[in-house]
Amino acid sequence: MGKQIFFDANLSAQRNQSCATCHAPEVGWSGPDNTFNSHGSVYNGSFSDRFGNRRPPSASYVAQSPVLKWDKKEKAFIGGAFWDGRATGARLKSTAAEQAQGPFLNPLEHGFSDAACVVSRVCSAPYAGDLEKLHPGICSIVWPANHDQRCAEDGYKADLPAVERKKVDTAYDAIAHTIAAFELSPEVNPFSSKFDAYLAGKAKLTRQEQLGLKLFNGKGKCADCHPSSGKKPLFTDFTYDNLGIPRNPDNPFYTQKAVYNPDGVAWIDPGLGGFVATEKAWAAKTRTEFGKHKVPTLRNVDKRPRPDFVKAFGHNGYFKSLKEIVHFYNTRDILPICKPGDKGEKLTCWPLPETAMNMNMDELGDLGLTDAEEDAIVAFMQTLSDGYLPPPQQQPARRAPQTKRN
Repeated sequence: MGKQIFFDANLSAQRNQSCATCHAPEVGWSGPDNTFNSHGSVYNGSFSDRFGNRRPPSASYVAQSPVLKWDKKEKAFIGGAFWDGRATGARLKSTAAEQAQGPFLNPLEHGFSDAACVVSRVCSAPYAGDLEKLHPGICSIVWPANHDQRCAEDGYKADLPAVERKKVDTAYDAIAHTIAAFELSPEVNPFSSKFDAYLAGKAKLTRQEQLGLKLFNGKGKCADCHPSSGKKPLFTDFTYDNLGIPRNPDNPFYTQKAVYNPDGVAWIDPGLGGFVATEKAWAAKTRTEFGKHKVPTLRNVDKRPRPDFVKAFGHNGYFKSLKEIVHFYNTRDILPICKPGDKGEKLTCWPLPETAMNMNMDELGDLGLTDAEEDAIVAFMQTLSDGYLPPPQQQPARRAPQTKRN
């Protein structure tokens, strides 16, 4: 059921966007549009002139993120979903379920203003009968006249009596848990990469990949935030960090209407700090968390449908290859500062960070990696793409039968 909902484009105001529009399996459950990835990396919503503010993160493996909490021992926030952690998971006891509810009601994404529209669209879908079997009575809601047509209107909210509104809320939570069940399934979390085969003794890493793994766990300090240990490592510690990534000048959010972005081109992404500022229990940590974003899993980080397909990296999609982001980790603090678009950008110089507040100065910036070592780390991360098929074993050549001599 969750899969059918995940791929249903009718669950958007203009019936043109599904969850998979921004989280497609062929690219590791992340953004599948080569043109968007090549530039702003942020995707438009059901209303095509509206764009979000961050790159779509991968949906693979992230459903295993715990409920957001402040860890006193680590002195860090751990868990939650979205780049800024706002889907805490506290209400539904599932970060994936709370994350699933967000895009439907975001005017820059699926475009609904009322969960009643999501519920009514699901309840009128061909799979609604199966949903009723899972949740008897879930669709027994009396809708206002012309409700379905009005759900296509920007800002429409259904006029429902309290008893019907309660039914909507219950159904919306059930739908969210159904999506979360799919996102926790083996289809989205198959653990079928070359690295998994290597851990199981069914594949061998090349010398370059072996070097990359060694550097990943050591000199490159990658495993400090993307731990690789265990039988099924998730390659994230579910914390938040400010890497000092430069602004992505192509981000279309800078030019959105003031109702969505009142700061215009001066907007600075507050990350986790922006969310905790809205939470009374955590508001005092707003400054210390400003500019930090969720540490993503590296599983499927380089999965793509073809070699020339562009994937974007970082919360704002500034980087367009793994080589670029590894080079940034390696040289951020030792190369000169340049302006966006300058010759040598991303090779011999870097623009200023979007925000220097709370920037990680311990685990990146001057790693002392050679160019070949950067390439080795990239080669290792490419072993984390699901769908690995071992090369076919070659059969020994058959010898031609010998003829007897008289």
